Amino acid sequence: MPKFVDPTPPGQCLFCRLVAGEIPAARVYEDARTLAFMDIGQVNPGHVLVAVKRHGAMIYDITPEDAGAAMQTAQRVALAVREAFDPPGLTILQCNGVEGDQTVFHFHIHVVPRHGDDGVGLSWPRKEPPMAQIEGYAERIRAALAGA
Repeated sequence: MPKFVDPTPPGQCLFCRLVAGEIPAARVYEDARTLAFMDIGQVNPGHVLVAVKRHGAMIYDITPEDAGAAMQTAQRVALAVREAFDPPGLTILQCNGVEGDQTVFHFHIHVVPRHGDDGVGLSWPRKEPPMAQIEGYAERIRAALAGA
């Protein structure tokens, strides 16, 4: 199988631009390797994306240290989402690259709280709440992270 080449140069990548602060997003958590944020493409209230700060399209395009940091951040955020929203379930998924029907070829993990009768099938964007509402969701998660 030929290696997939990310068509987006690092300077033009949407997620790289988010990390650099060029594109606004509700930042939930940030450390040296990862950025957890919410954007207007909400699947459910409390949906957080955890991105590795270094440009890389797939799990095999990043270092083992970055992959581990992404999973640790996803777990930390998942615990905060549980505290902030008390969902009956939670889905953590990683679906990058062409095979994952992604238009952003940058390694990221979705932390998606499941509410009510939400199905397993996800489509983006399902809801597009205003940024002020997303900031409110993010504040709830940041508060839960601060209390952890």
